[in-house]
Amino acid sequence: MFEHLVIFKFNEHYEPQKEALLVQTLLGLKDQIPGIVALTAGVNVTEETENMHGYTLGLRVTFADQEALRQYGPHPAHRHFVELLEGIIENVVVVDYPIAK
Repeated sequence: MFEHLVIFKFNEHYEPQKEALLVQTLLGLKDQIPGIVALTAGVNVTEETENMHGYTLGLRVTFADQEALRQYGPHPAHRHFVELLEGIIENVVVVDYPIAK
C-alpha cells in the first residue's frame, strides 16, 4: 500500500467559504477513483499556530498499491479538484511513501 499526504497553502484570493466545497470534493474522490483504500480530508484546526506556516487544508489517501497512486493524478475526478484550486493556491506539500499491509 502507499500513503499520499498533501497539505495546501492558499493565497490572498482564497475565500474561506469555499472550504466546504473543497473538503467535499476531496472526500468524494474515494468513491470515484479505483484503488483508494481510505481517504480523509479536513481544515487545519491545530492550536500550534506557530507551526502552521499558513497551511490550512490537509489530505491523506491510502492507495492499494503504487500503480493506484500513479493512476490517481490523471484521473478526471482528481483533475476536477485541481481545477478548483486554480488562482487560489500558494503552495502544496506532497509526501508519498510505501506502508506495510
